[in-house]
Amino acid sequence: MTDKNSSSASQYHKNKGHHNWLAYKLLDQFFEMNKEAFRGDLYDLGCGQAPYKDYLSPMIDTYTGVDWEGSPHDIHADIKASLSDTLPIKDNVADCVLAVSVLEHIDEPQIMINETFRILKPGGSLVYQVPWQWWIHEAPYDFFRYSPYALEKMLTKAGFKNIEIKPMGGFFTMLYLKQNYFLKRSIRGPKFLRYILKAAFIPLYYAFQWAAPIMDKLDKDWMLETCAYSVRASKP
Repeated sequence: MTDKNSSSASQYHKNKGHHNWLAYKLLDQFFEMNKEAFRGDLYDLGCGQAPYKDYLSPMIDTYTGVDWEGSPHDIHADIKASLSDTLPIKDNVADCVLAVSVLEHIDEPQIMINETFRILKPGGSLVYQVPWQWWIHEAPYDFFRYSPYALEKMLTKAGFKNIEIKPMGGFFTMLYLKQNYFLKRSIRGPKFLRYILKAAFIPLYYAFQWAAPIMDKLDKDWMLETCAYSVRASKP
């Protein structure tokens, strides 16, 4: 949970020894670039432990978290429902629908997008963060990765307009974060060996993530191999 007085959605990126602090920094940038969409009555689909509630609260009137009762997380949801089914929510009630790293875990993603459209008020905003080049996580509930073309097609099919899909980092951000995840997964064996490996990898974690934004300047098309996309669209 973020600090109530925090101006950012995540504080994790301040720990430069963490293997993916850059991913959390990118998440802060995602929230900042979509800040104007966070207003009125906001529904957070796949809310988990509702880690963004405190950050969002000063900008909105109401926060409603929605998540699956069978989630592997300790969920803090106001509404418990499967995002692959029709939601027990009335039509045209949300000014904004947020979903962060959720769509890849939904086995019927078009239903979730259609339901987002249904519960939004006319003029309301969809704001999704969707992984692209990312490792398999939360198995066995990791089903899909979406190209920008797939996302645009699905959103258009649901009825959305003004679709904006933006990359979150370039090739080297994607590459170095993957390297750090690989290193972290390599920490195994006897306790003393795990301790040595962990200590040895911390400088690498920092170096890779410090270098990534600089190296990304060499990448002329971030859309091709980014780690995730920021997706925004509106209901007419």
